[in-house]
Amino acid sequence: MISLSNVWKSVPMLALVFMLAACSGTNAPSSSPESSAPSQNTEAPESSPSAGEGEPNPGNEPGEDHEGTSPSATETERPQSESFGLLTPEGNQTLTAQLHQGEGFSLYVFDGFAFDAEKGRLSLEKNADYYADIEPLPEGYNLEELRAAGEKELGAHGEVADYSGELVEHPLGFAALYLQTSGEDGVWDYMVWESETGDAFLFRLHNPKGEEASDFASPVLVSLSTVRSD
Repeated sequence: MISLSNVWKSVPMLALVFMLAACSGTNAPSSSPESSAPSQNTEAPESSPSAGEGEPNPGNEPGEDHEGTSPSATETERPQSESFGLLTPEGNQTLTAQLHQGEGFSLYVFDGFAFDAEKGRLSLEKNADYYADIEPLPEGYNLEELRAAGEKELGAHGEVADYSGELVEHPLGFAALYLQTSGEDGVWDYMVWESETGDAFLFRLHNPKGEEASDFASPVLVSLSTVRSD
């Protein structure tokens, strides 16, 4: 199981926009992932005490044997909303994301994004060309087969760069596989990532590098870092 990096450095949002604009019209890969250095400073999600915390449970008498009981839904379910610290064009803000359910997984989605549970696609509401597709991977998946498929898929858009491994200043922290292509039609990412619980996912991202690039890159990566299997 691969642990995520919990401390991310802040990168000004305008720097990301300039970087994306500078890469327009070229197929040559940069020395670091174009769309994977979000201009944000994420913080641990804000949490609140669960209902009834610190109060006695009338159904549990002292000395009662609870062997064989299972956790309640409130102990196993994820909160319906979480707050994250993001550095936006308006400054450092705390934004709230809502829990959404996909096919076999869940994630937190920010305002301004739409999530298609059937397709597993997270996209900008105002421009669906900015999207990330999420696919759960089975246990024992073949990384080399996925690499070959990714190189073929991204090769249609330009030269493929490999950024697999530790991801500096990136919400995902580490990717077992991270391929990227940059061309006239934008930036394409193909990533194999594992959550803190060891569940593996395939992410396919498309960032057309247009005027909505800054609205897309930072929040979408934070959302992907919250993906968990059910």
